[in-house]
Amino acid sequence: MSYLHDPVLLYESIDLLITDKSGSYFDATLGFGGHSEAILQKLDSKGKLIATDVDDNAFNYCKEKFKNDKRVSLYKFNFSMVDLITKIESLDGLNGILADLGVSSFQLDEPESGFTFRTETKLDLRMDKSKKQTAADVVNELSEEELSLIFRDYGEEKNHKKIARAIVRTREVKKIQTTKDLRDIVAEFTPVNFLLKSLSRVFQALRIYVNDELNMLKEFLERSVSVLNPGGRLVIISYHSLEDRLVKDFFRKESISHLSPKEDPFGIKKKETRLKILTKKPILPTKEEISNNRRARSAKLRAAERI
Repeated sequence: MSYLHDPVLLYESIDLLITDKSGSYFDATLGFGGHSEAILQKLDSKGKLIATDVDDNAFNYCKEKFKNDKRVSLYKFNFSMVDLITKIESLDGLNGILADLGVSSFQLDEPESGFTFRTETKLDLRMDKSKKQTAADVVNELSEEELSLIFRDYGEEKNHKKIARAIVRTREVKKIQTTKDLRDIVAEFTPVNFLLKSLSRVFQALRIYVNDELNMLKEFLERSVSVLNPGGRLVIISYHSLEDRLVKDFFRKESISHLSPKEDPFGIKKKETRLKILTKKPILPTKEEISNNRRARSAKLRAAERI
């Protein structure tokens, strides 16, 4: 689910994805159906769209939205289970897989979804509400060192040690339960000019940790290649450097036929080349989209084809 509203980048991703109008395609991040709808417009009556999302609001909305289209199958599974979903659908493989990573504008703007720090709500950050551990559990239970590493590694926050120390100090007095509780802690020692960026990084870090997003992305990428038909496309839109780096490195690794010097010091062994990179550089949103929708400014689109 993304916060993209740029028709150029949206349709660029669909044009890269669709190679067979009668083929089978997988929308790994269904959201509120924007990409799925665009895919269906390109498919003929024999085409097949499979889509998944663990967010209750998104899933229920799209269940109603696409209820009369027999080409659509929806699942409330994590997108890393693309191989299992393909088996359930009794398909030998897929012609294309699209993932629009990140959280949606609805999730960011709707207090009840628990993702925004702009209004006071429960400190949750779970995409899948059936998961037990919330962001509140994390900040109240993990050690100072563990919290510091989360903010450093997943949020790239410079003040990760100070924030972790302040959280531990605060929770000794009272439990941290709401987004405001955490926001107030960060605001204590962050200059006003940098507060918004620090809050974004801290909440992003907790969200990634709670949802295990990077590990899920790694599993998804590996499994996606295994279920793509030859000539099938893998199209990914990411929104922060950690995601984009994973996608970029994975595409590069799968597009070369030699092992690293560490794995093969003498350069003798060969490995299977599974992907051909279609985007030497990531495709970015238009200037018009960025001016109209600042949330899309960090979007990067990468695509590769199964060999």
